[in-house]
Amino acid sequence: MSELRLEEFVMPAANLGPPSPLVPFVVDTANLVTVDAVDDNVPPEEARHVGYGYVDGCLPYLVQDEYDRQRRPRSFRAAVLENEILRATFLPELGGRLWSLIHKPDGRELLFANSIFQPANLGIRDAWFSGGVEWNFCWIGHTPFTCSPLFAGRAALDDGTPVLRMWEWERVRQMPYQIDAYLPDGSPVLYVRVRLVNGDDRTVPVYWWSNIAVTETADTRVLAPCDSTLTFNYAGKLSLASYPYRDDRDLSYPTQSPHAADFFFRIPKGEYPWVASVDGGGKGFFHASNEQLNGRKVWVFGMGAGGRQWQNFLNPGHAYIEIQGGLTRIQSQCLPMPPHTQWEWVEAFGPVEADPATAHGKDWSAAWKDAQKRIEATVSRKHLDMELARTEAMARRAPDEVLHRGSGWGAMERLRRQRGDEPPIEPSSVVFDDDSLSQEQAPWLELLRTGTFPEADSREAPASYMVQDQWRAMLEDAIESGRSNHWSAWLHLGIMHVAHKRYDEARGAWEKSVSLRPSAWAYRHLAVLAELEDRHDESARLYLQAVECAPGYGRLIIECGKALVRAAQHQKWLTLLEQLDGTVRSIGRVRLLEAQAALSLDDIERAGSILEDDLVVTDAREGEDGPAHLWYRYQAKRLAAAEGIPLDEQLEKRVRREIPPPSYLDFRLGD
Repeated sequence: MSELRLEEFVMPAANLGPPSPLVPFVVDTANLVTVDAVDDNVPPEEARHVGYGYVDGCLPYLVQDEYDRQRRPRSFRAAVLENEILRATFLPELGGRLWSLIHKPDGRELLFANSIFQPANLGIRDAWFSGGVEWNFCWIGHTPFTCSPLFAGRAALDDGTPVLRMWEWERVRQMPYQIDAYLPDGSPVLYVRVRLVNGDDRTVPVYWWSNIAVTETADTRVLAPCDSTLTFNYAGKLSLASYPYRDDRDLSYPTQSPHAADFFFRIPKGEYPWVASVDGGGKGFFHASNEQLNGRKVWVFGMGAGGRQWQNFLNPGHAYIEIQGGLTRIQSQCLPMPPHTQWEWVEAFGPVEADPATAHGKDWSAAWKDAQKRIEATVSRKHLDMELARTEAMARRAPDEVLHRGSGWGAMERLRRQRGDEPPIEPSSVVFDDDSLSQEQAPWLELLRTGTFPEADSREAPASYMVQDQWRAMLEDAIESGRSNHWSAWLHLGIMHVAHKRYDEARGAWEKSVSLRPSAWAYRHLAVLAELEDRHDESARLYLQAVECAPGYGRLIIECGKALVRAAQHQKWLTLLEQLDGTVRSIGRVRLLEAQAALSLDDIERAGSILEDDLVVTDAREGEDGPAHLWYRYQAKRLAAAEGIPLDEQLEKRVRREIPPPSYLDFRLGD
C-alpha cells in the first residue's frame, strides 16, 4: 500500500545561524557561463539564451552565511512516501530536498544520501549543502530555498494514491512553483510532477533544474542517449566536444575527469530524455521525464586537489557526483515564459539494472541503448505522457491539508493584490495563508495596512527587504507624506533602487538615511557602492564607520577587512584586529585576511603561523583560488628570504612545482 506520513529525521547538523542583511549587489559569475565564454563551435541555437535571466546578487533574499562546522544531532521534519518497492524521504525544512530513495527489495540507497547537514558557500544565498535531489527553480544557480522551508501538504490522486505537495512563492520571478510527488501501489519509480504557472501579463525568465546526487566510485559510469556534449571545465570556455572518449580518457567515468566539469548531454530532439548512473555490476539509478524537461547533465568534481577537497569539505569521507535534468540545454540559460502560460511535466526516479558487460563495454552506443531499453521497460515515454494527463485534475486542486509552512511572502503578495484589486495569485492549487506570516513581514504588513513604514532600532539588523515596484511606490508615498521620513525608510528605499541598478538614487537614499541616524547598514551599503566604482579608499573609510556602529558583527568585520586589504591599508586592518575579541579574531576568514595583510607588510613569520596552522575557512567560495595563491606567495617570500634569492618568476614556478597548497587552502576547481 502507498502511504504518506510525517516522521522525525535526525542527523548531525551544523548550525545554519541567522540570515545576514549584508546582501551582495552583484552576482559572483566565476562559475557561470557568459556569452563571452561560449566557444565558436557551439551551435547558435543552443547558446541562444545564454545570459538571459541572470540576476545580480540575491535581493530581496537575505544572505545565509552564519553557519559553522560544529555538527550536533538535530531533528528535522521529514515527509515520507512509501510503497512496496520504494521509500522516499523529503525534508520540507530544507527546500523540500528529496534526501533518500531506498529500493526496498535489496535495501539499496539509490541516491547519495549525505549522513550530515553541512552548509558551505556554493549557493545563491551562500549556504548550500550536498546530497539527495534539489529542486532548482527561479534564476540561474541553486534555488534560494536550498536552506529554507517550503510549504508541504497532503493531496491525493483520483484513485486515492497519496500525494506530497510542496510549493513556495519565489520573490524575484514573482511566481509560485508546485511539486507533486507520489508513489502508486507497486510502482518501481517515484513520480514527481512539476507545475509552473505564469498568471500575469508579463513574460518571465524561467529556470528549472533537478539536481540529483549519486555516489561516485571508480567504476561509476554515467549513461545518456548522446554522442556529444557541451562542456564547461571552469577554464573559461563552453565548447562542443565528442563524448565520452576524449584525449585517451573515457569521461563517462567521473573519476577519469582530471578537473571539475559540467557535461551537458546533447540529446537529439525527439529522443527520450534520461540519464543514468550505474556501478560495476550494472546496478544504479535513472532519471527520466517528458520532453518538456529535455536538458541533461553530469557534474563532476574531478580528480584535482581542489575538487577532492570540496568533496571532503561537504561530506567527509564520501564522494559523489550530480546527474541533472533541466528545461534548457545548458544551465546558464532561462527560457522566456509568455504571459498566462503554464508548463508542467513528470519526472521519474528509480532503479536500473543493466547488463554489466554491455554497460561498461567500449561500445558507447550499445551501452546507453541497453540502459534505455531497460528504463523504457520500467517507465516508457508514452507512460509518462499518460501519467501527466492522468494527474492533471489532482494538480489543479488545492491540498487537502497543510502539513508544513514556508515563508510568509506568498501571503504578503496575496494581501497586496487583494488591497490593490489585482487578479489573485495563480494557480489556486497553492495556498498562502495568513498563518505563514511572521516578523519578517511585519513592517511591510503595517505599510500595506496603514501607509506607514515603522521606524526600527538602528542597532538591529533589518529582518527583511522588499524590491518590487509596487512596494517602492508605497514606501515613497510614506516618506513624501511625512508619515515615515526616518532613517530606516530611506535605508529600504536605497535597497529598492540598488536592486534595479539605480545606483545614484540608492546612494542618495543611504546618505539621507545616515544624515537622519547613522547605522552600520547604510554605511556598509555606501561602502559597497564605492567599491563597485573602484573608490577603494572611500570604501574602506565607510566600512570603518559601519564597524564603529556594529563593532561585534563578524560578517561586517570580514567585509571591512577585505576592503582595507584591497585599499592596501594593511596596517590599519592589523590595528583593527587588535581591538576585536577572540571569538571574531578566530574566524577562519578573519585569520586569512590577517595573513594576507601580514604578508603584504613582509611579516612572513606571522603569515606562516596562520597559513600552516590547518586553517579552516568556513565560508570558502566554490572555485575560490585566493587561499591557494596566498600560499604560493607566502612560500615564495619565505624561500627568497631564507636562501637570499630574488623573488622572481623562476622562484614562483619552483614553488608551484614543489610546494602545493595544503588541502585546507585549496578550493580551486579549474587547472
